[in-house]
Amino acid sequence: MTNIAILMTCFNRKDKTLACLNSLYTNKISKEISIKVYLVDDGSIDGTTEAVTNHFPEVKIIQGNGNLYWAGGTRLAWSNASNGNYDYYVWLNNDVILLENALQILINSSKSCTNRSVICASMKSEYDDNITYGGRKLNANKCMIPNGKLQECDIINGNLVLIPKAIFETIGNMDQKFHHAIGDHDYGLRAIKAGYKCHVAPEILGICNFNPLPPKWCLKEIPLRERVKNLYSPLGYADPLVYFYYINKHFGLYQAVKQYISTHIRVIFPQLWRV
Repeated sequence: MTNIAILMTCFNRKDKTLACLNSLYTNKISKEISIKVYLVDDGSIDGTTEAVTNHFPEVKIIQGNGNLYWAGGTRLAWSNASNGNYDYYVWLNNDVILLENALQILINSSKSCTNRSVICASMKSEYDDNITYGGRKLNANKCMIPNGKLQECDIINGNLVLIPKAIFETIGNMDQKFHHAIGDHDYGLRAIKAGYKCHVAPEILGICNFNPLPPKWCLKEIPLRERVKNLYSPLGYADPLVYFYYINKHFGLYQAVKQYISTHIRVIFPQLWRV
């Protein structure tokens, strides 16, 4: 039997969470595969916990403190799951709709790499086949397009990712420095530094729409005070102190200082950048 822990975190978005779980539990997988969902509800007030308990009583729900965000919630779910005996851990965003054989493809992909690779799934828009999230090379701005084969990547998006037990036992949980964003990027790079690889799965495995709008701190029509506040919030996706830590950790002090300065120039003079 192959045992898989599914790691999820949510804040409200009850309907999306239920739809995601439905796509998970109706996924076509081998009878030799067993899944257990660990869902962190980080202070939802829309009845998410009650709805999930009603529709999917087998889900293990863990209550957060309301300040965990994505990385923190995933870290807490992982910490709980690590007490079990799992062959794989899967990050799953609650706004993802899995295509029918997504889990099986992830597992097959990992086995073909002798379980020594992080397998990152590509997402597409519900409106067309454009790739919204997935894996990419370091110097690329766009995600790689699945071509029927496993492709090595450097940067992973955490929408749907499979981590084999061996990798988790080597490098552990997500770095506690990350609250919301960047934790997924960091984890993939950590795996590579530890001698493992990251691969993009051979097919598109889910639907997850991409919000093309930049965060508020990039928008010139937003007052400066609000831009600064957004920049330093977890939902700004680029908290300068957290991002400095990430860049310095993986790319060196010079790049970290350069990024830190350019970010603050941009928040003060957003009109100098193309949105």
